Amino acid sequence: MRELEQIIAEAEGAVRTTKTIAELEQVKARFLGKAGSLTELLKGLGKLSADERPKAGAAINQAKARAEALIAHQREAILGRELDAKLAAEAIDVTLPGRGQARGGLHPIARVQQQVERLFATMGFSVADGPEIENDYYNFTALRMFPDHPSRSMQDTFYVAGFENVLRTQTSPVQVRYMESHRPPMRIICPGRVYRCDHDATHSPMFHQVEGLWVDEGISLADLKGTVTQFCRAFFERDDLAIRFRPSYFPFVEPGVEIDMEWSRRDGKVTYLEIAGAGVVHPDVLRNGGIDPDKYSGFAFGMGLDRLAMLKYGVNDLRLFFENDLKFLAQFR
Repeated sequence: MRELEQIIAEAEGAVRTTKTIAELEQVKARFLGKAGSLTELLKGLGKLSADERPKAGAAINQAKARAEALIAHQREAILGRELDAKLAAEAIDVTLPGRGQARGGLHPIARVQQQVERLFATMGFSVADGPEIENDYYNFTALRMFPDHPSRSMQDTFYVAGFENVLRTQTSPVQVRYMESHRPPMRIICPGRVYRCDHDATHSPMFHQVEGLWVDEGISLADLKGTVTQFCRAFFERDDLAIRFRPSYFPFVEPGVEIDMEWSRRDGKVTYLEIAGAGVVHPDVLRNGGIDPDKYSGFAFGMGLDRLAMLKYGVNDLRLFFENDLKFLAQFR
């Protein structure tokens, strides 16, 4: 039994000197592991006589229980010290004021859309909406974009449901649908998401447009020029902003124009930047909307809300609007 007393004394000393759980596990293995000192004594019971075995077994089990109790107590002490150290390192001053919840805000493109809607409302325009998944007729045919038109290429358009429907490539289908269900005079804008197979610094597969339509008796290109010029000067807050109209071709208008606005480059030179396409609504488009082109005429225009936002806020990469970077978006709150 002297050997047993010596093992317990060694175990007590070894346990007390441990500082970490890893060290404690090594001590446990030394005395209670498969090859530990107390385990070896238990294995040797078979060599004792039948009379000696019960007394020796009881003594070894008591020593084993003593060692296990010492290890458990030391484990609690080590864990307690580690917890105290962690709490001290992560101390929280409960007297400090709480962190305020950051104030949210509208996305810059949503802000621009709201401003566009307000400005056109002052000129008598109402807002019209329509489906983003369109059929072939409203997205192409009704607008005089026939089957051989380049816009029907898969390089420009997202087709769905076996080429029977598309993600609308412009908000012009809303104009046709509106003409079918309303009679002149009509004055609407059609803001919303549109989709094309483009992706670079100035193009996105999903982007935003606003198109306008005014149909009434005697509407001409002069009305278009006055309306767009008034809008641009109000939107960019410059009464002297120069607007230029260049002849161009679009299948749904005749004549058609490109609209450019005066723009100052970084090098200081003043140039013109294209912001919209427009024109007098083609008679066939009026007929497709159920309107008599001999009695009524109208103009239509389309411009990108994303481009308007880029120009208004000085953003040079369209992709920044869709990366959800809170630091970037916080500038527009």
